[in-house]
Amino acid sequence: REDKQLQSFPLVRSVNSLVKKHLSPEIWNKLKDHKTATTGSTLMDCIVCAVELDNQHVGIYGADEDSYRDFAPLFDPLILDYHGLSSNFSHTSDMDSTKVTVKIADEGPIVSTRIRVGRNIEGFGLSPGITKQQRIDLEKMMEKAFGTLEGPLAGKYFPLLGMDSATKQQLIDDHFLFMEGDKNLQLAGMERDWPEGRGIFHNAAKEFLVWVNEEDQLRIISMQKGGNVNEVFERLAKGIAAIEKSVASSAGKKFQLHPKYGYLHSCPSNLGTGMRASVHVHLPGWVKAGRHFLKARCEQLGLQPRGSRGESGGDTGDLFDISNKHRLGYSEVELVTKMIEGVNALIKEDKVLQATFPNVRSEHSLVKKHLSPE
Repeated sequence: REDKQLQSFPLVRSVNSLVKKHLSPEIWNKLKDHKTATTGSTLMDCIVCAVELDNQHVGIYGADEDSYRDFAPLFDPLILDYHGLSSNFSHTSDMDSTKVTVKIADEGPIVSTRIRVGRNIEGFGLSPGITKQQRIDLEKMMEKAFGTLEGPLAGKYFPLLGMDSATKQQLIDDHFLFMEGDKNLQLAGMERDWPEGRGIFHNAAKEFLVWVNEEDQLRIISMQKGGNVNEVFERLAKGIAAIEKSVASSAGKKFQLHPKYGYLHSCPSNLGTGMRASVHVHLPGWVKAGRHFLKARCEQLGLQPRGSRGESGGDTGDLFDISNKHRLGYSEVELVTKMIEGVNALIKEDKVLQATFPNVRSEHSLVKKHLSPE
């Protein structure tokens, strides 16, 4: 009998994924036939990336708000494992920008600042499970909401469907346009009916931006040149509050907010704040010391370094994208504060490294590998 039940157990190709680690035959047999109420999604719909691809670390997406509740026997231990949290943790949101009392001490090396969060609205599926009609209805609701934004937040919404070539090129030049073609998003169902129901909003100054129906229903972004992180965070907080108020008054809807996991997102890695607060900063001293040492130092500071072109953009000289590593278990105020304090430390240390650390020309030598700043 048990052998017959295991015949339906999925072959998880991502053998090092958290899905492979936590999906037991007991959980599978208990949940495999269940369908969520909001989008009719199954457990297999949620784990399809771990099953079909061999390169996943997490390997699971929430198809809708129901998924995190209905499939909790898998989601719960996986979420705690990924975020390194104990079962008795609690998450609290705090978008009060006045509570961020630290500032970037030296803005000289900083090129730009960007803070983004994700938000999803109750009653609609998350991007992996959202139906075509839900996606269209959500876009219409957001167009109305954008129309109520005033002052510096006011701007224009650009739907992807029917977009003319001049507008498309301008959005590409501004680095605003999101594209189709991501294998993970495709397999998870997030690019169905492309490009219908999707679009981009930005204000007149191009410092406040919202993606509609990409990986999350809303990807809300505040950005500007230079290192005034506090100003960027304040604009983000005001923009989110204005959108939330408009959606509540016009449609009676709220953002999806889990009592334990904070703001819900398609990917469990973004649960909680869904926040990525980052700066593009020149760190030539750390390049001289070695990128592997910069990575280790960022780990100590609770930060994540990337090349300035993002996760897969490769090395870009001494320009790095430095952001908070954590999402869940910390408030937005705590994460922005931690990012500022960490970047201040990196810039201070970078100046010392520029002046004192030897320039090891043998890039592949054991000296380069083992000679640390310490």
